[in-house]
Amino acid sequence: MEVNRFGNASIASIACSVHSVQRLLRLRDGQRRYRRNDATDATTLQTQRRYRRNDAMDAMTLQTLYLKQIEVGQMANYVYLIGSTKTKDVAVVDPAWEIDRIVELARADEMRITHILATHTHPDHVGGKLYGLQIQGIAELLERVDAKVVVHRAEAGHLTPLAGSNIMRVDHGDTLNLGDLTMTMIHTPGHTPGSQCFLVQNRLFSGDTLFIGSCGRVDLPGSSPDQMYDSLTNRLMKLDDKTVLLPGHNYAAGRTSSSIGEERKQNPCVQSRSLAEFLRTVGYV
Repeated sequence: MEVNRFGNASIASIACSVHSVQRLLRLRDGQRRYRRNDATDATTLQTQRRYRRNDAMDAMTLQTLYLKQIEVGQMANYVYLIGSTKTKDVAVVDPAWEIDRIVELARADEMRITHILATHTHPDHVGGKLYGLQIQGIAELLERVDAKVVVHRAEAGHLTPLAGSNIMRVDHGDTLNLGDLTMTMIHTPGHTPGSQCFLVQNRLFSGDTLFIGSCGRVDLPGSSPDQMYDSLTNRLMKLDDKTVLLPGHNYAAGRTSSSIGEERKQNPCVQSRSLAEFLRTVGYV
């Protein structure tokens, strides 16, 4: 009986010891998990802080963004004023048709026109003769303001007689500072050899390259359907879906803007999987 009681007591003691060890192991594992969680939480907190700082910086930049869309003329052109409310510097995109109105709108907001941006050099965008009309444009604007004229080098020859030493020849990837804003040039030949778009603060000023639901004509002198397909597919459709699209004409029944994501879903001109399909879509063949 003594042996049995001693044996039973020993087994009970061992069981208690095992239980204690297991409890200690669980506590240690728990502490490790807490330490890992604390480290993860610290990393997450640092990331969140970085995002908040970036968001705050983006918000500050957006607060200084000045943007006006102005419909002008008999061809439903869009002219844009874009610049910085902080420095009061502003650029005019494709000034034509109603130069006095454009200048007065900028002055009313105490903005100073420092640059003239040409998406391309067709008369309805920069002035000149078209279909029997004499359209006001860059020449008349330069009589009112002293500004640099930004044009793609492929079409600079069309504007040099007007702008003289004020001409700025640019190419794909070049940037332009407008106060505290930076604008990037995207060469998109197709509608014309020197067609270009301007990207600033996730907004794309697309001229006659990309419209809401369609694209620019490729059957005009100097046009190239092959280049248009390449520009749409390999340049504009590479942009982020959230990029706001601001076209050169009001061709969308009153819709004044879109996005690259929306166009990717509903615009047949950017959905073609081959050049042949694109040509059929735009009625070129």
